[in-house]
Amino acid sequence: MAEGTRHRDDVDPVLVVIPTYNEKANLKPLLSRLHATLPRAHALVVDDGSPDGTGELADKLAATDDRVHVLHRTTKNGLGAAYLAGFTWGLQHGYRTLVEMDADGSHAPEDLPRLLEALRDSDLVIGSRYVQGGALVNWPLRREILSRGANLYSRVALGVNISDITAGFRAYRRDVLEALSLDEVVSEGYCFQIDLSWRTVQAGFDVVEVPITFTEREIGESKMSGSIVGEAALRVAEWGLRRRLTQLRELRDHRHVRKLRSLLPW
Repeated sequence: MAEGTRHRDDVDPVLVVIPTYNEKANLKPLLSRLHATLPRAHALVVDDGSPDGTGELADKLAATDDRVHVLHRTTKNGLGAAYLAGFTWGLQHGYRTLVEMDADGSHAPEDLPRLLEALRDSDLVIGSRYVQGGALVNWPLRREILSRGANLYSRVALGVNISDITAGFRAYRRDVLEALSLDEVVSEGYCFQIDLSWRTVQAGFDVVEVPITFTEREIGESKMSGSIVGEAALRVAEWGLRRRLTQLRELRDHRHVRKLRSLLPW
């Protein structure tokens, strides 16, 4: 990639997209930590009509800080749809680096500078719990088993060398998001992260993992559900099957060409 397309955090502010639903208690501390770490970073709070007043708090914070922006959505349509709305807003407003970050404090803003540094020489940087140096804090064992199993299943099915393909703390260059046909993405939760990683790899972009410390939320409840896990399992199986069929067709075509060449007299 040309050097001119790389992010320069001394010139271009980063946009951190933060989806929220009932995260009023977590939002202000998270934004304070973010701006203590990266004073020039911009944050876009994408609120799905939180009944606890998260959206109203976000508006108050934005009114006194031009680094904070708010995108209100009237219904809870899921994490994937919230990120897509945030990405679209960010691309329309000219940001060249867009970050995914959870609102519950599980993603440490203090880790973000290392992700952005890695993005200078790559296209997508994933904050990984499962590479050397990554860590989990206060996570229930059942959640860890589920997460590690989902990542192993995805790596095998899709044939990708990404240790934490379900991770939700990541930084994209705008070129990647512009190339991924975001209007075609309908995945949610775990599956949304796998979907965008898979599309990024297929498009030929460079993906790098940086170790992070993932800390279980202290306030509020997890949004994870059985339907989200089920969606991921089915979609990954479908993508994996398509990959295998494509490989078989390519192998068949290659053998056919070789056979034709062997029959030619020259």
